[in-house]
Amino acid sequence: MFKTFLSLEWKAFSRSASFKLNLALKIILGIIAAFYLVMILALGVSVFYMLKEKNLEPLSTVNKYLVYWWLLDLVIRYFLQKSPIMYVKPFLTLPVKKGKIVSFFLGKTAVSFFNIYPAFFFLPFSIVLIVNGYPVMQVLSWHVAMLSLVFFNNYLNLLIDNLDRVFMAVFIVLVSFAALQYYGWLDITIYSTPVFQAFYRYPMLGFGMLLLPLLLYRYCFSYFKNILRTDEAVQPRLKEAQTENFTWLEKYGTLGTFLKNDIKLIIRNKRSKSTVLISVLFLFYGVLILTNKTHDSETWRLFAGLFVTGGFLFTFGGYVPSWDSAYYPLMMSQNIRYKEYLASKWWLIVIATFASMILASFYLFMGWKIYLAIIAAGIYNIGVNAHLVLLGGAYVKTPIDLTAGKKVFGDKKAFNVQTLLIALPKLVLPLLIFYVFYRNWNVTAGYLSVAVLGVLGLAFRNKMFRIIENIYKKEKYATLAAYKQKN
Repeated sequence: MFKTFLSLEWKAFSRSASFKLNLALKIILGIIAAFYLVMILALGVSVFYMLKEKNLEPLSTVNKYLVYWWLLDLVIRYFLQKSPIMYVKPFLTLPVKKGKIVSFFLGKTAVSFFNIYPAFFFLPFSIVLIVNGYPVMQVLSWHVAMLSLVFFNNYLNLLIDNLDRVFMAVFIVLVSFAALQYYGWLDITIYSTPVFQAFYRYPMLGFGMLLLPLLLYRYCFSYFKNILRTDEAVQPRLKEAQTENFTWLEKYGTLGTFLKNDIKLIIRNKRSKSTVLISVLFLFYGVLILTNKTHDSETWRLFAGLFVTGGFLFTFGGYVPSWDSAYYPLMMSQNIRYKEYLASKWWLIVIATFASMILASFYLFMGWKIYLAIIAAGIYNIGVNAHLVLLGGAYVKTPIDLTAGKKVFGDKKAFNVQTLLIALPKLVLPLLIFYVFYRNWNVTAGYLSVAVLGVLGLAFRNKMFRIIENIYKKEKYATLAAYKQKN
């Protein structure tokens, strides 16, 4: 049965409409991953001798900072490690045991870069420890404990993706620890270092850590097996309907219709709600940057301003037109101009960005220069980045299944690597422009140059829309083909 599952997975990948794009992206990511694995391997071999040269005990020093790696690994997994997608509806009416389906799904998560890269550090580091006279059994128990934590994070990430209560619990714990550590109220390493040291000193404890991922695997197996039913996978949960008409938008014609649909999407759908919530949290991102003395510079202020005012732009805007992928083919068969469709998205992004600039006025208590950076960044986001977001949407053909929360093995991520790569120019360009004017003149000239570029973007809005509209027309049929894919 596992061979059949693998065969179906390969056919779904190779027959995809975006096969060439996916293959090229995987090759690029594979090269990047190989580079980082070599770097991690080199670190695993050399870190022992680097610490020795500084008269530090290698193992205890590594154990001191392992808690940061463990927590950071969990955060990175949440944003970058996509849960495997497996469409199980066809199997539910066939004589296939549910246990085999769930086992294959959980097995796919084990074959991940995030489970492989730690071995490239821990394995050579453990070998170097043994070569330098550390007891074999104790080093082996410590090594087993580290790998157990890797797979513990792997299965915990699955639960975070699928259970809101687990997500909230982990989120509260991580934010609490981060805040306490950041402001110096608690040094978590004081309590974590003895725990990691115990994995080395007491081999039974280290080997006993194997129970942690095994028990979590068993819980995940039971959870997914219990919800793997036809009614759960096919029949959505019914709730009392609530209607919001927003009739006042109808006076804006087609533009108002699209705006009304987007507002309803944000209000009614769980995934879009979570995306908007994340964008609200971006408002407070500047506090973390600007209260850090190591980031006390004008460039960092502008960097923070881009995120403070661009939360909605980067999160919700980064998935235009994927939010409409479910009915995109129907929409393209209607007499609808791309310009009207794109204009509605642009206005939604602009209104949210302008609202963020107003809500961010509390940064005035930290100094008018900081708020000036936020205003300059907000104008740039409205005039330039709002167009770049729409332009990038023509090339990111990632459909969003708004019913994924009702599916057993659906894609619940609101983030992918393609979105990250396209987001980079939106941040790098304004920082470069600011730095050039700041170094040659002064900070006011730097902020003014960024704001002027945003104003120019607004002035040439119609020209930009024509360019973006032509690109969307060119990519129309490739996008339609990609949205029709079910895997």
